Amino acid sequence: MWIDTHCHLDAAEFDPDRAQVAASAAALGVARVVIPAVEVANFARVRELAHSIPGGAYALGIHPLYTPRAQDSDLQHMRAAVEAALDDPRFIGIGEIGLDFFVELDEARQQFFYQEQLRIAHEFDLPAICHVRKSQDQVLKGLRRFGVKRGIAHAFNGSFQQAQAFIDQGFKLGFGGNLTFERALQIRRLARELPLEAIVLETDAPDIAPAWRYRERNDPAQIVGIGATLAALRGLTPESLAQRTSANAYQALPRLA
Repeated sequence: MWIDTHCHLDAAEFDPDRAQVAASAAALGVARVVIPAVEVANFARVRELAHSIPGGAYALGIHPLYTPRAQDSDLQHMRAAVEAALDDPRFIGIGEIGLDFFVELDEARQQFFYQEQLRIAHEFDLPAICHVRKSQDQVLKGLRRFGVKRGIAHAFNGSFQQAQAFIDQGFKLGFGGNLTFERALQIRRLARELPLEAIVLETDAPDIAPAWRYRERNDPAQIVGIGATLAALRGLTPESLAQRTSANAYQALPRLA
């Protein structure tokens, strides 16, 4: 059994064949697919989609790249939506939230939305799925400040020291298509040498496609090949790798179980 802990199945790229994409992943043993929201406007969509596909689950959050068009009032809407979702077994936490220092955005605006969403995560004792691109240290600072001690550092590509800091905070580290490229030496070294108990698998579909889908649309079925690549790097069977990373996903996102 495989778990895709991060898949934007609501993206327009899947409009032509979304149901078939989900069915194909399920047929290959992808038992759970987590769909994080990126803005208030798609909260209802990710919730509906999570209920419509085999093993679907969803998180609610405002992505840092969407903060330029977010309104302060969206945070009130988000808090109400999270509270309303607590009785929904398909709802698993807060996400995708975080910081992005790779693109040129208003850092203060990003920090405002990130910290206010961490406040919501803390209030309801929910895990967070965090965007950490070029921002690992600042994301960690926020997690520590608000006492958020469970979740996933999505698409992790930091140092071993930063990895250990996330692990110490109670977080798992998300690895996906990037580790399938032989030239991605640092990511492959992290994926090979970090404690297996710290790793979860993700696709970030339709983005971050694996090597065999380079410059093509990614999809949740690719988690099987990504997992097989990681298993080979670590000298494990795919079956063992699937079992152990799935257990890690349940630790990171307890409502998923």
